[in-house]
Amino acid sequence: MKLLRWLLALLPLGITIPVALVLQLLAPDLPRVVVRADPGTWLILLGGVATLFLLARAWLRRSSEKQCLEVINAERQQSEEARRRFYRRLDHELKNPLTAMRAALVNLSESSGSMASQAAFSDVEHQAERLSRLVADLRKLAELEVRPLEEYPVDIRDLLEETIDAACLQPGRAGRSVNLIAAQVPWPLPPVTGDRDLLGLAFYNLLENALKFTGPADTVEIRAAEDGRNLTIEVADTGPGISPDDLPRVFEELYRGANARGVEGSGLGLSLVQRIIARHGGELMVRSRQDQRHGTVFTVRLRVARDAGITKPTVTKR
Repeated sequence: MKLLRWLLALLPLGITIPVALVLQLLAPDLPRVVVRADPGTWLILLGGVATLFLLARAWLRRSSEKQCLEVINAERQQSEEARRRFYRRLDHELKNPLTAMRAALVNLSESSGSMASQAAFSDVEHQAERLSRLVADLRKLAELEVRPLEEYPVDIRDLLEETIDAACLQPGRAGRSVNLIAAQVPWPLPPVTGDRDLLGLAFYNLLENALKFTGPADTVEIRAAEDGRNLTIEVADTGPGISPDDLPRVFEELYRGANARGVEGSGLGLSLVQRIIARHGGELMVRSRQDQRHGTVFTVRLRVARDAGITKPTVTKR
C-alpha cells in the first residue's frame, strides 16, 4: 500500500520526463520558451507546487486509510456473520438430540423401575434441562446482533425491583437477601434510553450469577446512582470471588473459571450481558477479590436519556 502511494505520487514526473525526451529527439527545432520572473513570483510558484504535493500526499493517505478501514470492517462483518452461523448451526444440532432425550424421559418416567433407574432418570432430566438452557442462551446470542434495538425511556429502579422479584422466585432462592440501594435524594434516578426487555435480561443474568455464588446467609447488594450523564449500577456479592487469572476472560463465550466449574450454568450469561450493554453504548466492568471471600462487583454504566430533566422533590409546607 505504501509503495502504491509513492508510485502515484511520482506518476506525473514519470510521464513528463519521457515526453520531454521524445520531443527533444524528434523535434529539436521547436521554439524555446523562456520564462522570466522575479524572486517573489518564483517563491509563489514553489509554494504552489509544494502545496499541491502535500495535498496529493494527504489525499493518497486518506484514500489508503479509507481502504484499510473498509477491509477491516468487511472482515469484521464476515467474522460476526460466521459466528452467528455457528450459533444457528449449534442450536439446530442440539435441538434434535434434546428432543429425543425428552421423549425418552417421558417414556422412562411412565414405567416403574428401581431406585437406580429413578436416579438415572433424574440425572438425565437434569442434563436435558442444562442443554435446554444452553440452547436458549445460544439463540439469544445469535438473535441479539440482528434484533432491532427499541429505544424508550427506561426507569432503572422499577426495572431492578422487577428483576429482584423474578430472580428470588426461582427454586432454591427462597430466603436470599437482596438489597436494592437506589438514590432518591435530592431527586429520583433519571431514566435511560434503551430496550427494556434486553436491559432486564442483562440485570437478571448479573443478579442470577451473584445468587449462584452466594449462600442463603450471604447478602447480594444492588446499588444504583447517578454519575453526571451516566447511571452506574453495581451488582455486588460476598461469594468466593474470581481468580486474577480468570478475571480477564469472564466475558468470553462458554468460558468457565476455576470457581465456576462446580456451579450450574451455560457459560454464556456474562457474554450475553456484555453484548447487551455494548449495544446500548454502555460499559460493563468487573472487579473481584479472593482473599477472605470478599466477593465480586459487576459495574454497568449507561447513558442517561437526553431529554431526562432533573426532577426536584416536592416540598410540603407546614
